Amino acid sequence: MERSDEFFIPSGFGEAEFIEKRSRFIGRVWPVCSEEEALALLKETRDRHWDATHNVYAYIIKDGGVMRHSDDGEPQGTSGMPVLGVFRSAEVFNVLCVVTRYFGGVLLGAGGLVRAYSHTAALALDAAGVSAMRLWDEANITCPYPLFERVRNEIAAFLGHELSADYGENVKISALIPKGQTDRFKMRLNDISSGTLKFEHKGETYRPVRIK
Repeated sequence: MERSDEFFIPSGFGEAEFIEKRSRFIGRVWPVCSEEEALALLKETRDRHWDATHNVYAYIIKDGGVMRHSDDGEPQGTSGMPVLGVFRSAEVFNVLCVVTRYFGGVLLGAGGLVRAYSHTAALALDAAGVSAMRLWDEANITCPYPLFERVRNEIAAFLGHELSADYGENVKISALIPKGQTDRFKMRLNDISSGTLKFEHKGETYRPVRIK
């Protein structure tokens, strides 16, 4: 699998608050698929926080290479660009972040604003989590109970993802294995089980899996 086939997105909605010298910063992160979706959420946030001093935003949409940001009245370069930089550094796409500020009466200076906005955006991203959008091989692995933990450990070692486990006479594990690693993974299963494990390839899927 080529690196271009993989990218990172927010796992879901995330929200975090940060107080700096009595200014209240509220960061929110959403996964979005289009610029229209991002703009609709931005409007909703502005309407909700109409009384805020600033509603700074940044968004990145992978399709079309769309990348926008706004300082929303803060000194140029002190807010929108630092927020955008958080997601560029993390290589996160299909994301909207809005950082709402309620001014607390104390000026922060340019450096203070950069730190406050970028920190709030990073906190919101942490709250949202990050998922990797990857091409996977989906498989069922049937194993006896004594090998169950060994198989789970091998899935993790190959950076795979366990979807479910059904417990019957044997354990049937549904798992995702990174595309390009499946043959090596099957060989490893054969090694630890002397070829007794049943491996059923169900096909390919392109989907996000949370990584943090």
